Amino acid sequence: MEVDQTKPVLVTGATGYVAGSLVQKLLEAGMRVHAPVRDAKNHEKLAYLNAIADKSSGSIHYFEADLLKEGSYDEAMQGCELVYHTASPFSLHVDDPQTQLVEPALIGTSNVLGSVERQSSVKRVVLTSSCAAIYSDNTDLEKTKNGILTEDDWNTESSLTHSPYFYSKTLAEKEAWKIAKAQARWDLVVINPSLVIGPGINPYATSESFEIVKQMGDGTLKAGIPKMGLGAVDVRDVAEAHFQAGFTPEAHGRYLTSGHNTDMLELAQTLLPKYGKDYPIPKKSLPKWLVWAVGPMMDKSVTRKIISRNVNKSWQADNSKVKKELGVTFRPLSESMNAFFEQLIDASLI
Repeated sequence: MEVDQTKPVLVTGATGYVAGSLVQKLLEAGMRVHAPVRDAKNHEKLAYLNAIADKSSGSIHYFEADLLKEGSYDEAMQGCELVYHTASPFSLHVDDPQTQLVEPALIGTSNVLGSVERQSSVKRVVLTSSCAAIYSDNTDLEKTKNGILTEDDWNTESSLTHSPYFYSKTLAEKEAWKIAKAQARWDLVVINPSLVIGPGINPYATSESFEIVKQMGDGTLKAGIPKMGLGAVDVRDVAEAHFQAGFTPEAHGRYLTSGHNTDMLELAQTLLPKYGKDYPIPKKSLPKWLVWAVGPMMDKSVTRKIISRNVNKSWQADNSKVKKELGVTFRPLSESMNAFFEQLIDASLI
């Protein structure tokens, strides 16, 4: 499905971590961005987007919208052929996963796609999902073909009580595919990033990624870090994948977007050469028995089920589709981590 680059492009959750870098790409390409936000008069929260818009050839236009309110995206979507739906909370620490994670993800997706159904101009929707919709735990790799995650895999193990964030992303993506397959006017392309790292446009963005990297430098993890396998990808590369998914006519299906098969210890170790002397970067992994013993007491989201299924377990994923079909290349892990850490230092967050 080919879209007209002269038409406005809608981005939900425009003030978010991934969306900010995507909006930057769109603005620098000279496009008109429609940005539905909760409060269009909150100049402080919009300052980072406005600063980019002021320096670019594109333009940004704000609309007030509520993710949980049906029809609130209708006005912002008028005249758009391309819709990016990035808005969804990312938090591992919640008191009520149903109302804090599942409902915003699921109802929000239904509401945005409901507006798509009412706006005849829309030709393509690009949904920001997650690798969380592909797997639940590292032990899931034992059930995959060749022990490697691909776009064909789905998370079948998460629930409201086990990795509820992963559960919310899985439900939301499945709902999007259900809605998309029930019609033929617009097509759906899905981006499934792993852990997103790297400098965003706003160093004070609320994302779990910021907290993880912050703890690597503030002393929280100085005694060691669990060696938990995961995928990682630079936010700028995720933005590129979104951009290409929107404007590559042949783009289709899901795109597992992960630059590196890595683990928590390796992420931290990329910071040692430059920052190891001045900051308490963790240098070793914690033994699994210790994580088992104290993890749930230190962080209630780190359950013993998560520990048993993920600590000292590797993570492998196939990113060949996004590289081949969307032409995405991935920055080195050390480049992303060091730039991210430097941004947090400059913002006095470490």
